[in-house]
Amino acid sequence: QVQLVESGGGLVQAGGSLSLSCAASGNIVSINVMGWYRQAPGKQRELVARITSGGSENYAGSVKGRFTISRDNAKNTVYLQMNSLTPEDTAVYYCNADITVPGTGGLSYEARYWGQGTQVTVSS
Repeated sequence: QVQLVESGGGLVQAGGSLSLSCAASGNIVSINVMGWYRQAPGKQRELVARITSGGSENYAGSVKGRFTISRDNAKNTVYLQMNSLTPEDTAVYYCNADITVPGTGGLSYEARYWGQGTQVTVSS
């Protein structure tokens, strides 16, 4: 079993900062891409940022320059530093990861896993 456990989030005033972390645990062979998504009330879940195992980063245009994604491969953990927050950043933030796990017959396979979500609320 693989689990992604998120921490961080909470309530902050506009212009403030928050950081999120997400640790993967379980029977893991390797982790490819890790990322953060968010879902605001009444809206679809959207990509915020993603980072490959090699450290290549991608950001949504709305957060570029304000958010920074990073990861610690030794700890199977991905982070999201969020600065200059605005009320439009209010959402439930989910981490995900493409993780290779052992299968049967000595084979392994990759699957996408999600965290439980953490609320970020930015007040004006």
